[in-house]
Amino acid sequence: MTESGPHDAITDVPGIEVGHYTDLDNATGCTVVLARAGARPGVFQPGGAPGTLDTDLAVAENAIQDVHAVLLTGGSVLGLDAAAGVRRYLQEAGVGLPLLPEQQPLPILMGAVVFDLPIGSPVHPTSDNGHEAAASTADGPVEQGSVGVGTGCTVAKTGRPQTLIKGGVGSASLVHESGLIVGALVATNSVGDIIDPASGALVAGPRAEHSGEMRRSSEALLNRSVAEYEELQQSRPNFSGDDAGANTTLAVIATNAKLHKGTAKRVSIMGSAGLARTINPVFTPGDGDTIFTLATGEIDVTGLPAMLTLTGAMAAEAVAAATLRSVREAGSLAGVPSVSDWRASRRRQSA
Repeated sequence: MTESGPHDAITDVPGIEVGHYTDLDNATGCTVVLARAGARPGVFQPGGAPGTLDTDLAVAENAIQDVHAVLLTGGSVLGLDAAAGVRRYLQEAGVGLPLLPEQQPLPILMGAVVFDLPIGSPVHPTSDNGHEAAASTADGPVEQGSVGVGTGCTVAKTGRPQTLIKGGVGSASLVHESGLIVGALVATNSVGDIIDPASGALVAGPRAEHSGEMRRSSEALLNRSVAEYEELQQSRPNFSGDDAGANTTLAVIATNAKLHKGTAKRVSIMGSAGLARTINPVFTPGDGDTIFTLATGEIDVTGLPAMLTLTGAMAAEAVAAATLRSVREAGSLAGVPSVSDWRASRRRQSA
């Protein structure tokens, strides 16, 4: 038996905190997921154009066993400047790997980027912005929508630029009667449409220019002829939204399960199913989709394959719910309408 946690957010996992830096003027920002006591990492990168920081820390044969934070940032690779500020905050807070007794602990950080430069201004989060996000981390309710790394996120990019819909950040959690907790935080900036897996309904797709409706990208992609693809490629080289690095959905899964780095990666792999259920098409050549797992080690599931499967299944459910929430909670920004605002304007026009 599982149910949502008290916050229905990744912070329902004890020891996990979230903080945002949001720049609404320039439509960018960054988000930090913090595990002060350290957490065992796993990483899965199914997207074709990842932009990441130190993800090799999660490789099973490498020596470092725990990480203290994951940075998700806008600004593409330039936004990784924010990582210096996150490390600075962690050192100030005494968070890190104690290597020598007479020195400050060494903060261990992973990160990944979304490409949000086309909307707002071409500004990227800085070291000071990363410090601000890390300093704001807390273990309570998580602010969602057009905040943090989700500030400049957009979705449904198989149409023309003027048909985009606003993306954002979402979070969700599940608690099992065994005490196992799994939460997820997702920043959705996808090429693909957003689908509600419970009903199959289209939540966000390219806005039709004249009909006042949304279209399904999969139908357009599957029904175009080779000649149409060639013509579109010549007239609009990025018509499908799959330019390298121009998109990317990022997810952080947290759990109180005790995992090693190999099984943490397995949870990331299983958790990626939550993206596959809610984004179509997903894991394209131009999406840098990356899924992190942070395992805090309270409940040992490594010797129980069924419980490990449960952990991954809960991760997929939490990722799917967080992805839907990231778009539904987003607000219009920089000329890109949110789902709620666009549907409200359609209703007014048809009234």
